[in-house]
Amino acid sequence: MAREEIIVIGGGIGGLTAGAMLAQSGKSVTILEASREWGGCAGKFQRHKFLYASGATLGMGLEKGGIHERIFRHLGIKIDAARLDDVMKIKQADRTLTFYADREKHVQAMQHAFPSHSDNIAAFYLEVYRQAAKIRLLMKQLPILPVKTGKEAFELLTSLKPSHVTLTPGFFKTVHSLLKKHHLLDCRDFIHFLDGQLIDSMQTTTKDCAMLMGVLALDIYHEGAYYVPGGLYRFAEELVEAAKRNGAKAILGRRVTEVRRVGDHYEVEDHRGNIRTADHVICNAPVQSLPDLMHQDLYGKLSINLKKRSTQDTWGSMTLYISLDEAYLPDDFPLFQQLMNPSAHSHDEGNHLFLSISDKEDRKRAPEGFRTLTVSTHIDLSNWKTQSQYDLNKAAFIQKMLNTIRHYYPSIDQAIVDVYPGAPKAWERFPHRPGGVVGGFAQTRSHSLFLSLSHRTSLKNFWLCGDSVFPGGGTIGVSVSGYHCYHSITGRKLIQ
Repeated sequence: MAREEIIVIGGGIGGLTAGAMLAQSGKSVTILEASREWGGCAGKFQRHKFLYASGATLGMGLEKGGIHERIFRHLGIKIDAARLDDVMKIKQADRTLTFYADREKHVQAMQHAFPSHSDNIAAFYLEVYRQAAKIRLLMKQLPILPVKTGKEAFELLTSLKPSHVTLTPGFFKTVHSLLKKHHLLDCRDFIHFLDGQLIDSMQTTTKDCAMLMGVLALDIYHEGAYYVPGGLYRFAEELVEAAKRNGAKAILGRRVTEVRRVGDHYEVEDHRGNIRTADHVICNAPVQSLPDLMHQDLYGKLSINLKKRSTQDTWGSMTLYISLDEAYLPDDFPLFQQLMNPSAHSHDEGNHLFLSISDKEDRKRAPEGFRTLTVSTHIDLSNWKTQSQYDLNKAAFIQKMLNTIRHYYPSIDQAIVDVYPGAPKAWERFPHRPGGVVGGFAQTRSHSLFLSLSHRTSLKNFWLCGDSVFPGGGTIGVSVSGYHCYHSITGRKLIQ
C-alpha cells in the first residue's frame, strides 16, 4: 500500500513541527518554503558579519513537560538554552520593573512597586496563578478547539477534571473584569505593565483580552523563559533536520502559487511551474494568503467564517535590526526588555518597544565585541496602505523608536554600527506575510478558544496550522497547531 503523500506549505515553526512529526510516523512529506530561510517569523537573516533574529526571540516551552520539550523529545532533538531568572526589564518613564521567573518574587516586586495596591495585587496574582494551573492541566492533553468532530469532543471531555468547572465563567470575561474584581482599575501603571505583557503574546491588552487566555499568558514566563544561542531559528533548523532524517523532502525557495483539487487528491503548483500531488495539504501560511493561494473553486468551498477571517488584517510590526559596538553599552543592558514611550500610554504605533539583544558570548549572532539587537513595535496596517503613507510612516517610526531607546540609553548612538528597518513590506517580501500581517488574531473573546479558527477546514484533508488558528501566535501556539494536524491525520498522540 502506497504511503500517504503530504505537502506542507510554509516552513515556519508550525509547518515544520507538523512535517517532522508526520515524517517520523512514516508519511511521505514534502515541505515547501517560499523564502530562503526556515522559521518564518522566527527566522533569521545575515548582514555582513552580523546575524539578526527576524522576529520571535524569547524561548518558551522548553521546560520539562513544555510543548517544545515534549515535541523535541519525541523527535530526538536537543536544544541548547539558558533558563532566565530575570525574564525581562520593563521601563516606564522613571520606573523600572523586573519580570521575575519566580512567582513569589515577582508578586513581591509588584507589591513593592505599587504599595498602595499591595493586597489587591497579591489577590489578583493568586487568582491568575490558580486559574493558569487549571488551564495548564487541561492543555497538557493538547485538546483541539473549536471542536469539529465527535472524536475531538470526546478527547476534550476526557481531558476535563472536576476543578475545570470553575473555569466556565471565565469564557465570558476579560482580564479587565479580573482587574475590576480586585479593585485595580485605578492602578494605571500596573495595568500598563500588564498590557505590555499581553500585547506581545495575545496581540491585545487587558481591556479586551479573553480572561482564560490572558491568565495563561501572564503566567507563562514563570513556567520557563529561555535565551537560545543564535535565536529561535535554531528550533526551525533542528525540526528540518529531524524531518529529513525520517525521509521528508524540505525545499527552500519554492513559493506555492496555487492549490487545486483534482479527483481524490490535491495538486500543488509552485512559482516554477512544478506540480506535486498530495493526499493531504497542510497550509502553514496565514489565512490571509488563502484567497491568492487556492484555486477559486476550492476557496469557495471553505466555510463562511474562514473566508471572512481570510480578508481581515491583523496587527503589523515595525522592526529595527541594529548592530552594536559593545564598548558603548551599559553593563546592565538586559537581554530582553520592554521600553514604554515616556509620553504615551498606548501599546501600538511605536509607543511600546520590545528589545532583544544577543548575549555577550553569543558568537552565532555577532563577532567578539559586538552584539545584535532586534526592536519591534505593533502598528496598525490600515495606516500604511498608500505609498505616501508608507514612506512617511517608515521614516517617522525609525526616528520615534530610536528616540525612545535614546531616552533610556542616551549613549546608544555611539554604540550603533548599522540600522536595518523592517517595515510591513519587508515582512511581506521575506517571510511572505500578506500585507505584512504578523502575530495572528488578537485573543479577544470573539477570536479565542471555542471561537478561534480550527486546524480542520471544511475541505477533506486540507489543514491549517500557524498563528491564524487555535491556540494562536508564538512558537508555543503554532507548534500546538502543527501537532494537531499530525494528530488528526495519524490518530497518534504526543508522548507525555
